[in-house]
Amino acid sequence: QHAAKDPMIKGIEDKVKMEFDETFMFYLPRICEHCLNPSCAASCPSGAIYKREEDGIVLVDQDKCRGWRMCVTGCPYKKVYFNHKTGKAEKCTFCYPRIEVGIPTVCAETCVGRLRYIGLMLYDADRVLEAASVENDHDLYEAQRSVFLDPHDPAVQRAAEAAGIPGDWIEAAKKSPVWRLISEYKVALPLHPEYRTMPMVWYIPPLSPVVDVIKDTGHDAEDKDNLFAAIDALRIPVEYLANLFTAGDPGPVNDVLRKLAAMRSYMRDINLGRDTQPDIPAAVGMGEEEMYEMFRLLAIAKYDERYVIPTAHGEEAHALEETATDCPVSGYDDELMDLSGPFGEGSGRGGSTPVAVENFRMLQQRQTSDALLSGGTKRGRVNLLNWDGKGVPAGLFPDSEKDASVQTIDQPAQLDSPHARPDNTAGSDGKVT
Repeated sequence: QHAAKDPMIKGIEDKVKMEFDETFMFYLPRICEHCLNPSCAASCPSGAIYKREEDGIVLVDQDKCRGWRMCVTGCPYKKVYFNHKTGKAEKCTFCYPRIEVGIPTVCAETCVGRLRYIGLMLYDADRVLEAASVENDHDLYEAQRSVFLDPHDPAVQRAAEAAGIPGDWIEAAKKSPVWRLISEYKVALPLHPEYRTMPMVWYIPPLSPVVDVIKDTGHDAEDKDNLFAAIDALRIPVEYLANLFTAGDPGPVNDVLRKLAAMRSYMRDINLGRDTQPDIPAAVGMGEEEMYEMFRLLAIAKYDERYVIPTAHGEEAHALEETATDCPVSGYDDELMDLSGPFGEGSGRGGSTPVAVENFRMLQQRQTSDALLSGGTKRGRVNLLNWDGKGVPAGLFPDSEKDASVQTIDQPAQLDSPHARPDNTAGSDGKVT
């Protein structure tokens, strides 16, 4: 009953089957898009949501937020949520303290599939509104691509330097894997460009089901001719992917899937030790070297190739490093805690204390206190949380065999339990330490 109302399958109902044995699934990890034209910022009456000038990350100013929640309904990707404890709107911060010191986001670094890439994109801010205002939805994909600037263009480099962009940032833009996937190889696509927010998290459509389709027919699933012909018979309809990534235009999606299929077929010859076929990359408008480089980036890229993140200005490096590595709730001064607190207005000493701060203070008191919560003393105990990993912590082991904390009882220990052994002793040697 809900399928008929799904806008994603409008017009392709005949291709999308609802029977259980014909359903399809693929993972679509989603985070905040950190758009060039963020609708959450436009819908905030308090002006609390802003896009940082230095790196384009969209953040929420917790001090300015008044909890109107219009950003929650204004974001078409539904990536802003309301924290009922603090009364503030919150969202993905793109781990900006880590980005400032050149460390990738947590979601990217912990991805076991190594599927996420982070890089710098230069763009013309004066053309964003024009690109977002094109009349035809099918033109939005190319319109946004036209906003991005080629970092290898000498004119772009001179303009960037004149705008105050550091030289190491320009060099990082040249090595950006995101630039290569979007503008050079053209295999990455934006999520729902019809929202006209100019999203900056792009996706590579899935290809794997096309191989399964061919295998079921008994034909060679890696042959380029079979792969190209089977793209139209995908279990995941191309039109469905087009509704996700190109506002319903199947052309760019078909081009991406053909490139991925050609890469798979081309690399098969190399892996089997056979002569390469130059006509395979040529069939999708690529050269042999270019196709091999795309394979390296998508399949076996190293850490520093997947994450090309320039650090912030050198004069701020020390303070930014402390921000990225220090505890985020322990360094607030008295004035800040009295007026607002670590989570914005209402979370300081004068308001209700958020659960996170309560837990932090409880753990801090427990670790620094000399007494146990259950009573008694901590003497003879070692807190490994305070150990720096060097040497042996004091008190971890007895100083000698005659340590006073280890006592030997020479007399047999008598047991009062009804299940005691016949000799009524706790051990055969009669000693308990």
